[in-house]
Amino acid sequence: MAEPPQRKSYPSDLTDEAWQRIAPYVPAAKPGGRPRLHPMREILNAIFYLVQAGCVWRMLPHDLPPWKTVYHYFRLWRQDGTWEQINTALREQVRVAAGRDPEPSAGILDSQSVKTTAVPGVRGYDAGKKIKGRKRHILVDTMGLLLLVVVHAADIQDRDGAKLVLAKIKGRFPRLQLIWADGGYAGQLVDWVKTVCHVVLDIVRRPKGMQGFQVLPRRWVVERTFGWLGRYRRLSKDYEELPATSEAVIYVAMIHLMVRRLARQPQPAA
Repeated sequence: MAEPPQRKSYPSDLTDEAWQRIAPYVPAAKPGGRPRLHPMREILNAIFYLVQAGCVWRMLPHDLPPWKTVYHYFRLWRQDGTWEQINTALREQVRVAAGRDPEPSAGILDSQSVKTTAVPGVRGYDAGKKIKGRKRHILVDTMGLLLLVVVHAADIQDRDGAKLVLAKIKGRFPRLQLIWADGGYAGQLVDWVKTVCHVVLDIVRRPKGMQGFQVLPRRWVVERTFGWLGRYRRLSKDYEELPATSEAVIYVAMIHLMVRRLARQPQPAA
C-alpha cells in the first residue's frame, strides 16, 4: 500500500512506534474485496483525531481520509468487535510490560453519569446526580485499564446496571476472583455476583463520620480511569445515538492511551 501523503501531523496521530504496536491487530482487507484506497494508519489517525478533538464526523480535516470512509471503518469495527479485541490485546501488552500477568485477578467497578445532547437515543434521569442522560458502567483492572464497558440509560440503578456489565465476565477473565465497588452496589448484588459470576464483590465503604473528599482504597483507580477518559472531548457528553457507539468511543480512547504508553516502551525481542 502506498505511503500516506505528507501532511502536518496532529497531536493525536500515531507515531511510528505506536503504529508498530497496533498494526498487527488491524483487520486485513478481505480477499477479493475492493482495494483499500487509504492507508489504515491514516484511518486510525482520523478516528483518534475525532475522539480526542471532539468534532463531528463531517468536520474531519480535509487532509485526513474522507469522513464517510473513516466512519465506515469505525462502525464496521464496532459491529464485529474489533475495538474490544484491540483493547484486550493492548491491555495484555501493557500489563506484561509492567511485570504483571496478562489476565487480571481483580478489578474495580463504577459508573459515571453524563449528559446527552439533542441526538436521539435512549436516556434517563439520574436523580442522585441530577443528570439527564446515560451512565457509563466500567470494569477496570488494578492498573485502571478497561476490561468492559456498558452504556445504558442514567435512570437504571447502579446495582441493576452492574449486572449488565458483570454478566459479560463469565468465561472471559479466567483469573478474575475479586471486584471492588462502592456502597451503591451493596445488598443483594453481592450474593448475585457470587452465585452467577463466581466472583467476590467487595464493598469499599466510606469511613463513618467522614466528611468531604477523601481518597478511598482501590476506588481511586477507577476514578483515575474516568479522569483519563475526560481528556477526550468526544466523551465530554454522550453525543452518540446508540449506546453501542458510545461504548466503542470509550474503547477507542483507551486504545489511544495504551498504544501511546506502549510506544514509550522498548519493543520486545522477536
